[in-house]
Amino acid sequence: MKILKIPKTNKQKLLAAMFISIALTIDRICSQEMNVIKEIELEIEKFISKSEVPEDPLHSKNTKDWVIELFPEADSALQIAALGHDIERSIKEKKIKREGYSDYNKFKEAHSHNSVKIMRKLLQNYKIDSNIIDKAIFLIENHEFGGSTEADILKDADSISFFDVNLPKYFLRNTKEETYFRMIWGYDKLSKRAKSIVNKFRYNNIVLDTLFRKVLNMNNPKSQS
Repeated sequence: MKILKIPKTNKQKLLAAMFISIALTIDRICSQEMNVIKEIELEIEKFISKSEVPEDPLHSKNTKDWVIELFPEADSALQIAALGHDIERSIKEKKIKREGYSDYNKFKEAHSHNSVKIMRKLLQNYKIDSNIIDKAIFLIENHEFGGSTEADILKDADSISFFDVNLPKYFLRNTKEETYFRMIWGYDKLSKRAKSIVNKFRYNNIVLDTLFRKVLNMNNPKSQS
């Protein structure tokens, strides 16, 4: 039995051609946007490679990795914010100095605000949706203390990354007292989920690991860490 093919009308052919054209246009726009995003990420990495804090380049990428681990559907704005949240530390003459602040939270707020100014200027050099810029800026402004679902994700990713890759080198540059304070400050702002991740970390440096376990035991009295 032969299946009769119904010939397409000119109208159907025109509609099909229009849909194909629209699909190709959308694909081209998305491809162009992804290329721009990649350029932005590369420039951020170039900036951060100049930081005097040796672990900053690794921390930047590691924070992005933790964002994706915590929130696989993270969009371009959130991933850009993850890479550039500490960018102000890479510009020596503009870096916020802790010595100027008696309140550590105020110091961190100033750090975030300074990174925002630098990132806004960087992002505005690219032809990118203004919504992506605005969202990335909002997330960087709030990466220390959160305030929205995705700002909280970035806060957790940043803090997990501190314990993951920053802490061993931070300890070598600072006193035990300073390191202990920084660990308590960073651990206290973690979500329950993030704490469950950090609780599994261990350090080769016995003194550092002992301090870390002290923080865990203080926050989790029943912990056998």
